[in-house]
Amino acid sequence: MRKILLPAVLLGLACAGAAQAENVHVNPTNGFISRAVKVPAGSDTLYVSGITPQTVQGAPAATPFGDTKTQVQSILKQIGDILQGQGYGWEDVVMMRVLLVGDPAKGGAMDFAGMMEAYNEVYGPLKKKPARITSQVAGLVRPGMFAEIEVQAAKSAK
Repeated sequence: MRKILLPAVLLGLACAGAAQAENVHVNPTNGFISRAVKVPAGSDTLYVSGITPQTVQGAPAATPFGDTKTQVQSILKQIGDILQGQGYGWEDVVMMRVLLVGDPAKGGAMDFAGMMEAYNEVYGPLKKKPARITSQVAGLVRPGMFAEIEVQAAKSAK
């Protein structure tokens, strides 16, 4: 009996420790992003494909998706719905990749400030922010799209 009981107790303790493991966000200055995020082994992971903006009803043909801020708001709303539908939240996002196209209204430069305004609507009040990369690309799937975002989220296994 003792030979069976000891391994069972040890297994129970190991599982209890794993269930309490949390992502570690390295953000010493409480900046806009984490410098790194450490995800414990055995975590459940969700990969969200690159999400593009939805069209804005009544928008001009040249900018059917709105400006960069509007597009990022649309994308983050969609991602938030996906996260919630899968049992995750914004604080579970460990990596975010933001692709921005140059905005003709900004001389072909990406609208980083517009992206950050929308990003901060979600992440401004949160302490746990993802690691992130923001890059300017030549183009996306459809003309007028200025943003595409993909994320990875992780949380303790159930």
